[in-house]
Amino acid sequence: MSKTKEMGLTLRSGSLESYVQSVGAIPVLSAEEERRLALRFRQEDDLGAARQLVMSNLRFVVHIARGYSGYGLSQADLIQEGNIGLMKAVKRFDPDMNVRLVSYAVHWIRAEIHEFILRNWRIVKVATTKAQRKLFFNLRGAKKRLAWFGREEVDAVAQDLGVRPEDVLEMEARISGYDTSFDPYGDRDEESERGLAPAAYLADTRADPTVQLEQSEWESHNEERLHQALDGLDERSRDILQQRWLADDKMTLQDLADKYRVSAERIRQLEKSAIRKLRSRLEA
Repeated sequence: MSKTKEMGLTLRSGSLESYVQSVGAIPVLSAEEERRLALRFRQEDDLGAARQLVMSNLRFVVHIARGYSGYGLSQADLIQEGNIGLMKAVKRFDPDMNVRLVSYAVHWIRAEIHEFILRNWRIVKVATTKAQRKLFFNLRGAKKRLAWFGREEVDAVAQDLGVRPEDVLEMEARISGYDTSFDPYGDRDEESERGLAPAAYLADTRADPTVQLEQSEWESHNEERLHQALDGLDERSRDILQQRWLADDKMTLQDLADKYRVSAERIRQLEKSAIRKLRSRLEA
């Protein structure tokens, strides 16, 4: 279940149309057939039943993946990633919840496609926070034309998505940008064309030891200030911040709630209070 090739779902180059036709010809399961297969997979670990569940829902993956055709990525790759999400959904599907598999799987399918887009599309590599990702995908859906948004449109999108107009403008600029070769090599050797490449005019500040030293000292200074501010907190608040923000293997609110035998909401309150105190000490 962990690899698409184990289910026979790989897409060869140039075979997309035949693949779509093939999965469209696979019969859709009835609710009773789906439940029976899901029970066989859960109770008996029957991989044949799991395969049937996956195969009968591949057409829905194709339908969902087509909704992401405007991102400039291969449709076959989007379908492949969606298939991975479908298999994850089948593995976790509970037939006793009395819902159809496709209703449950759509969230897993979209999640895998979203992750694939974020990993592979240049413009979104900077969209690392949840807020940025939400803005990116919603803005792509709201932007129906290639022209730049007017001020009223920017304000409307910002209000709908619950973000600042400045954030909408910044993300719109990223979405509307184009890739530029850093140091192009082609058939045309005109100096005027090569002069437009970033390699011709960007300074390499890494070669300046003064800048390097200044940056290193500034980072060390900020790190020292942070540790001093953390030392001013009580032990529990300091541990919550370190485990939630500074540790390599970060803990969830529920993990910390179990550790301190309080509710997750109480941990959230302590975290918020600790951040406020930390910010006050750093600003001072």
